[in-house]
Amino acid sequence: MTADPRTPDGAAGSIRLDKWLWQARFCKTRTLAAKLCTGGRVRIDGRVVDKAHAAVRPGQVLTFALGEHVRVVRVAALGTRRGPAPEARTLYEDLAPPQAETRLARIDAAGPAPPRRPPGSGRPTKKDRRSVDRLQADGEDA
Repeated sequence: MTADPRTPDGAAGSIRLDKWLWQARFCKTRTLAAKLCTGGRVRIDGRVVDKAHAAVRPGQVLTFALGEHVRVVRVAALGTRRGPAPEARTLYEDLAPPQAETRLARIDAAGPAPPRRPPGSGRPTKKDRRSVDRLQADGEDA
């Protein structure tokens, strides 16, 4: 009797890319993992993959954009289920962990904050809008 090729101990020793991304908790649902794969936004060992059923084996390097970060991970193991996060972290080795960006650095990069009104003060009146427009026009002249 031969081993089931879909299991980590099977003869092929591979698993579908979308299933692995889901089990490793990079995507919330398997559908989102499949969309990530079919969008051509995943690379296996530098080769662009546009199929969700591409085979993933231990030792391969995956590169994909996730949010604002580009993730580079080496497949360490093939999962058998989507378990808790600590179990999912054993499936990969993070080669380029996302940089911790502080909230203040993001605010500084975004530029000055728009004028704020006190919470609960209602919609701005026409007079308020005109005064804000005057303030913004004065700031552009400087």
